[in-house]
Amino acid sequence: MALRIGDILVQLGVLSEHDRKTILDQQRTVARPFGELAEKLFSISPDVIEDAWAMQYEQIAGTINPMEFEIEPEASSCITARQAWQFRILPIRFERDELMLATTRQNLPRALRFSATQMSEMCFFVTAEPEHLADALQRSYPMPGFGLDTISEPAPKLSRRVG
Repeated sequence: MALRIGDILVQLGVLSEHDRKTILDQQRTVARPFGELAEKLFSISPDVIEDAWAMQYEQIAGTINPMEFEIEPEASSCITARQAWQFRILPIRFERDELMLATTRQNLPRALRFSATQMSEMCFFVTAEPEHLADALQRSYPMPGFGLDTISEPAPKLSRRVG
């Protein structure tokens, strides 16, 4: 069973067990997401909440090696090479009318935002180790000068209002 966000934040040392229980008690009253309450009550950074969510998602979805998959041409035609490298995503195949995309755990929130706002296909994600994703992207979307360094460097953070 996948850990809950609160458990992950406690394991990371971001919250104490008492803080986690305080948020859960508040959550029963106001019915707001755990991460939102952690931000509000304990000033936990939205980036830390996103990282914990991505860790939880990875536990549920699992990690694959995209080099072991045959990439369907219909899937790879859904994005350009620039988009694949910029957003660190690899379309793999369609399953029941949903597009399977691979990305790294570290890039999952950004990749999800891209797919939700820029792609018309219904998508779901699996995660991959950065070196496996870089190899698979180079195989499917070859671009000189792009590789593991591109995947491993931090993606630009979008500014967000916290309020």
